[in-house]
Amino acid sequence: MQKLFWRVVWSGMVGGLAVGACATTSSAATAQQTLTNSGFISSDNSPFNWRFGITVLGTGTLLLFFGPTCLGFVSIREMEVGIVKKKFGMRRLRPNQLVAINGEAGIQADTLAPGWHFGYFPWQYQVTKDSVVVIPQEQIGLVIAKDGRSIPTERILGTEVDSENFQDAREFLVNGGEKGRQLGILTTGVYRINTALFEIVTANNAERYGMTSRQLEVTRIPDDKVGIVTTLDGEALDQGEIAGVIIPKNNSFQRAKAFLDNGGRRGLQEQVLLSGSWNLNPWFVNVRSVPMQEVPIGFVGVIISFIGHSSKDLSGDSFAHGNLVKKGDKGVWIDPLHPGMHPINDKIMKMELVPTTNIILNFTNRIVDEHGYDHDLQTLDLLSMDGFSYQMEVFQIIHIGASDAAKVISRLGSMQNLVDQVLRPIVANYFRNSAQEYTVLDFLIDREQRQAEAAEYVRQALRAYDVQAVDTLIGQIIPPAELMKTLTDRKIAQELEKTYDAERLAERQRQELVRETTMANIQKQLVSAEQGVTIARMEADARSNRAAGEASEIQQIATAKASEIRQIGEATAHAYEEGVDALGNQAYAALQMMDRVRDGNIKIVPNVSITGNGGGSNSGVMDSLMGLLVEQKIEGQENVEAAKLLGQSKNEANKRQDILDVQELLDS
Repeated sequence: MQKLFWRVVWSGMVGGLAVGACATTSSAATAQQTLTNSGFISSDNSPFNWRFGITVLGTGTLLLFFGPTCLGFVSIREMEVGIVKKKFGMRRLRPNQLVAINGEAGIQADTLAPGWHFGYFPWQYQVTKDSVVVIPQEQIGLVIAKDGRSIPTERILGTEVDSENFQDAREFLVNGGEKGRQLGILTTGVYRINTALFEIVTANNAERYGMTSRQLEVTRIPDDKVGIVTTLDGEALDQGEIAGVIIPKNNSFQRAKAFLDNGGRRGLQEQVLLSGSWNLNPWFVNVRSVPMQEVPIGFVGVIISFIGHSSKDLSGDSFAHGNLVKKGDKGVWIDPLHPGMHPINDKIMKMELVPTTNIILNFTNRIVDEHGYDHDLQTLDLLSMDGFSYQMEVFQIIHIGASDAAKVISRLGSMQNLVDQVLRPIVANYFRNSAQEYTVLDFLIDREQRQAEAAEYVRQALRAYDVQAVDTLIGQIIPPAELMKTLTDRKIAQELEKTYDAERLAERQRQELVRETTMANIQKQLVSAEQGVTIARMEADARSNRAAGEASEIQQIATAKASEIRQIGEATAHAYEEGVDALGNQAYAALQMMDRVRDGNIKIVPNVSITGNGGGSNSGVMDSLMGLLVEQKIEGQENVEAAKLLGQSKNEANKRQDILDVQELLDS
């Protein structure tokens, strides 16, 4: 019977539509054709079919005009949802109940899906048609439940229950759904939601709920950043803790219920969000994007964690200046982070960069290195033993091994503390103490020695802090002006002394050159003199031999002539005696004179004429004899001159011998 009823209703509706079409077209043929196509009349136009068709047509017309009232007809379109409100009923809602789930009067939990619905009579039901909820791409929807259980005081959001993403209001209420802001969210899609029970917050109406449209967008974490998460719901943190521990299986806080069910705590979280897009409930989590922390090449990153499960020390008995722990524990992690990008939660841990290459720390006002650790280091002011103040620059080179980086940070906290609290007092105090043991000039003169001593002292001192001192270098030393002038004058004097030494050496070499040149010239003269002496000696020997020969010859001739003359004289004397006896003196003398003139042996006019004052017969003869004697004297003088020449030759030979003796003395 019920099936027949619904068939009649359906036929009436179709008939009504046919009548409407006929009225619109004002054509009986059109109406007939419509009924024929609908199967209400046959194509042979029999009377029975016409009567039946007219009956159906009348019924359809009644349904068209009176169906909603008589049959409770409701039509829901595709993009609509029907919300039903029951005006009265046998049962009433509880005072704290808003939505009926058991047929009570009031807003009904069940909604009407697209299509035709009957039985919702206007006098009993009020059906409101609302649009479906659409969540666009890259956005989320938040839900506020108007009915359900009360949220426990330890939480601020309603727990998630199985309700097909809030589309099944009955399931939500039956399964213990809680009123208020919900932990669950709506992701991109289309939802048929009972808006009488749930308010949906989207980017379009966010301002109505005190939010911004940006908060209703999908949370994005860029590639070079990390998300720091603070949860707004859950149990409170334990005393002394600053962040909640990592909760497994919460899918980066997208599964909020899993987070809470597994003991997730409210507040700052140890877990971070990496790069990507995340569907997060802004009522549940607050995300702050911060840059990832970079460990440059030449550095390591030592992590100081403020949270962790334990703080068991792994440094060993030999290290008593701090605790070193494993990764994940509270304290200084023993294993540093190597160069690269690291997602560090800067709210619960701190990363100290430690350079593993050599770094230079400048104790000077002129230079500040790029690392900046030495920005507070200044030129050292020193006081010498002799009471003078002067300034000195020092450059300290240090190195920290990667394996020692955690020890340095555990002991001192940071690299800047190492410089300020260890390195600066060690270097500065050493040089101040050392300067008072020397005068300024002595310190300047022995600068290299002072530098070597300082390097060794600093090396030993920093070794106790797990720092390697590569070298300690002394830079500019600025002494008092008057001492600087003294040092300058001393240096000038030293340079002048070197100049004088060079000049002295040059002069000595010049003298040696002159001596060698002179000796070369003398050697040439000596050779010439030796040759001259030899020649003179040979000539002298030749002359001597020739003179000796001539003298012997002359002597022999003279002896012969003397003997001859003697014999002649004796004969002549004998003849003269006989002549005188025969002729007398004058006569014989005159005869002899004439013979001489005749023979040409006696000159008529003598070469020398001597005249006496006396007279007499013998005066002429005496004068002639005196002339002969004078002539012989002159010849004797010539012999004397020859002897002098021979003596001069001997003197020259002696002089040449003296020159040879001088040469031998110089050679020795």
